[in-house]
Amino acid sequence: GKHWTVNEVRALIRIWSDKNIQQQLEGTVRNKRIFEQVATRLQKFGIDRDWKQCRTKYKNLKHEYKSVKSAQDSGSTSKSMKFFNELDAILGHCTMEQGSKSDN
Repeated sequence: GKHWTVNEVRALIRIWSDKNIQQQLEGTVRNKRIFEQVATRLQKFGIDRDWKQCRTKYKNLKHEYKSVKSAQDSGSTSKSMKFFNELDAILGHCTMEQGSKSDN
């Protein structure tokens, strides 16, 4: 599909940061219905994306965030991403389930 603009990603993250949406996403794997809601809300911002595009972007952002986060946890500062702080505010609290987190 066409490239996501900064404003589009910001809008997606804003919707994603809604506690209600987060709870729904955390509780399910079959999330088409949730991303249909997300797409509908994006349309209110004048952003035309279907649920599949929203889900793909969400997955990509989440994956990128996790790889940057784990690089940081291992002491590397070379990896970074554009919306890290915004995503950290959403995803930072639900730390990766695999591997117990030790404070060093």
